[in-house]
Amino acid sequence: MSGEEVWSSIEEEYSKSQLPFDSSRSGYNSRTGIYHSLVKLGTMHEIPTKPDLNTATFVLSQFPQADLAEAKIAFIDSSTDRSISYGELRRSVYSLASALFHGLEIKKGDVVFLLSPNSILYSTICLAVLSVGAVLTTANPLNTASEIAKQVKDSCAKFAITAPEELHKLVPTGVPIILTSAAQSDGKLLSVEELIEGCYNSPELPQVTVAQSDTAAILYSSGTTGISKGVVLTHANFIYIMRLLFWSADVSASLDDVFLAFIPMFHVYGLVFFGLGLLCVGVKTIIMQKFDLQGMLLAIQRHKVNNLPAVPPVVLALVKYASKTKCDLSSLRRVGTGAAPLSKEVAQEFRKMFPWVELRQGYGLTETCGGATFFVSDKDAKAHPDSCGRLIPTFCAKVVDIDTGKPFPPRKQGELWLKSPTIMKEYLGNLEATIATLDSEGWLRTGDLGYIDEDGFVHVVERIKELIKHNGYQVAPAELESVLLSHSLIVDAAVIPIEDEETGQIPMAYVVKAANCELSEDQVIQFVAAQVAPYKKVRRVSFIGTIPRSAAGKILRKDLVSQSKYQLVSKL
Repeated sequence: MSGEEVWSSIEEEYSKSQLPFDSSRSGYNSRTGIYHSLVKLGTMHEIPTKPDLNTATFVLSQFPQADLAEAKIAFIDSSTDRSISYGELRRSVYSLASALFHGLEIKKGDVVFLLSPNSILYSTICLAVLSVGAVLTTANPLNTASEIAKQVKDSCAKFAITAPEELHKLVPTGVPIILTSAAQSDGKLLSVEELIEGCYNSPELPQVTVAQSDTAAILYSSGTTGISKGVVLTHANFIYIMRLLFWSADVSASLDDVFLAFIPMFHVYGLVFFGLGLLCVGVKTIIMQKFDLQGMLLAIQRHKVNNLPAVPPVVLALVKYASKTKCDLSSLRRVGTGAAPLSKEVAQEFRKMFPWVELRQGYGLTETCGGATFFVSDKDAKAHPDSCGRLIPTFCAKVVDIDTGKPFPPRKQGELWLKSPTIMKEYLGNLEATIATLDSEGWLRTGDLGYIDEDGFVHVVERIKELIKHNGYQVAPAELESVLLSHSLIVDAAVIPIEDEETGQIPMAYVVKAANCELSEDQVIQFVAAQVAPYKKVRRVSFIGTIPRSAAGKILRKDLVSQSKYQLVSKL
């Protein structure tokens, strides 16, 4: 279903429903079992319906005009103080788009692979790629050459743009490459900076017909089954979510706000928030190449940052270490957190330490193109510390019995299903996974266990899917198990999450080793570390006689989790 069709079906469901009396609080319709967002978008936040509108054109249309665009700063690099105004950013996008289209012959539908840490060029690259109808796929610079090669192959990338320091990971793939920076180029490869300079007088974007229903990006997520999959997102998905971000900023921010971006832009959180969405709001964003606690604190002080989109480990770090520094954080007004659950205890400690700062938790997935729930007010966030907010406009939800498929009323726990025009189109080349995740009516099975209370606040209790959340990243046990089983001395293996105060969770491996071998815990850890990104590394290993499995051969992870807890208690 297209975004417009999904929105029409949501509106039809809402208009036809004869909501019971208590629906004004929860948004729940007992006849259909559907929860509706309690917030309607106003006229100024209406979703554009023009079918041939692409993401880049939409974002650029929201920029300040004329002299205001030249005076208004869009991005500042926290390490170099280099800045770019909205006017300069627009011209850079025009220039790079012209160079990609006319010079490098990037065509509509071509997949462009972007491998780079955060930079003030990141948005320019994304908007230029999207403006010519090409498809953007982003990757984590921490990924190994092997992981990069898999994504290049799976996405069918035709072209790549990379930071110079990551070039060696892409060369073996054989795809044509340009660098982000000319300063670090050896002259053998073109750079984004050189292409922008060479076409700097381009008066407009290349004329390419791109429909909202066309694919805009392929972002990689572990999905609901633990296997890495390409989430196919359309221009309509991005346009809807950016309109919703504009709405959320309108109810909680102002044009003189300063945001700090250390959330990686290759991730849907960073891409939608910093790479695209905040440009529609017209605020200033300070860019950090990657997270560093001291660097973050200094940036807040120096640039008078008042909005900090973050993740739970960062909130925990602020609670533990901010008071030990001499940085002035009085400018902070709001901290948002997502990508993983924030514990009530950490939230309470944060509010004690920073009573003047609003702390708001949200919830979303790559498959929803970003956020699905949001706290409109800090008062609500304080009153519902276990919640991740209410459904944002255009969203509706069901809480479904995992065994029967029956929808539940408020306070009953089940799998959270979501429906919105922001929901992904499909998993790339994976019909089986798509069917398992999206039903014929456009409902997304999130794989998360939760409930919605009588006031419409969403509570995510735990993950049904077998993913490990480490520092906001998703780690798939199946991927690590595959690596472990490639070792000649490992007979069987299973990976489970272990709770960790600093990072949320860490991967722990249970390993069955070959008879009479002397394989050590450190050897196993190093073997895995050499093949995966740092955040995926196995942190603990326990040797076991057999891996517990069901009759169907499925690993009984709950048994291993219980065993690991017993082992930890025994050591205390």
